[in-house]
Amino acid sequence: MTTVTIVKKNGMAAIAADSMTKWGSGKETAEYVVNHHKIVRVGDTYMALTGAASAKVIFKDHFAKAKQKNARFDTVDHIFQAWLGLHTAMKETYFLNPSGDDEDEFETTRVDVAIANAHGIFGVAQHRDVQEYSKFYALGSGYPYALGAMFTVYDDPDKSAEEIARIGVQASGEFDDSTGLPIFSYSIPLIGKEGEEAETSPPLISTKPSRPRTSKKREGK
Repeated sequence: MTTVTIVKKNGMAAIAADSMTKWGSGKETAEYVVNHHKIVRVGDTYMALTGAASAKVIFKDHFAKAKQKNARFDTVDHIFQAWLGLHTAMKETYFLNPSGDDEDEFETTRVDVAIANAHGIFGVAQHRDVQEYSKFYALGSGYPYALGAMFTVYDDPDKSAEEIARIGVQASGEFDDSTGLPIFSYSIPLIGKEGEEAETSPPLISTKPSRPRTSKKREGK
C-alpha cells in the first residue's frame, strides 16, 4: 500500500506521497525502482494513487488520450463524470477485475485517489464516491497516522500546506510498514474564494524529495 496526503491552507493546495511499493513481505524502495513516483500529473491537476502499482501507468495513459484531454477535475460533479469514463476504460482497455465484496452495491475501480489542483483538494474512493475537503485528508494504509499528525500541526501559523502534507506522510513512514520514504510533494496556488491568483492556469511548484530515513523499519507480515 502507500500513504498520500492532501492539504488546503492559506490560499495553497498541497499533495504528498511516499515512494515505496510493497509486495507481500517484500519492499521495493526508491533506491531500487526508478519509476517510484506515486503522484501523476494530468494537466494542472495532481493525483496521488493508492492501490495496484499498475494504476499510475493506466492513469497516465488514459488521461493522455485525445478524447480525455477535456476531462475536468474542478468540482465533485466533474470528477465523478471523469471517473465514470475511467472505470469503463479500465475494464474494457486495461482489463480491470471489478469484482469486489458480494455485498458491494457497485463495481470497484480498486484505486483510491487524492487530487489537488487550483480549485481545491478532493478524494475519490474505489466505488467512485467523490469528496471535497476543506482542510486536509489522507488515503492509504498509513492514513490514521497521517491524519493524526496533520491534525496536530494544521493550526500552526508557521506551517505551510506543503509542510503539513509532508509531515503526514513522514509520520506514516515511521509507523506504517507499507509506507516508505523519500517523500514527494507539490503545491499549487488556489484560485477563486480560497486564493487571490489570476484566473489563468497557476504555476505548479515542485519540492525535492526528502532523504530516506536511516532508522530501521519493522518487517511486513
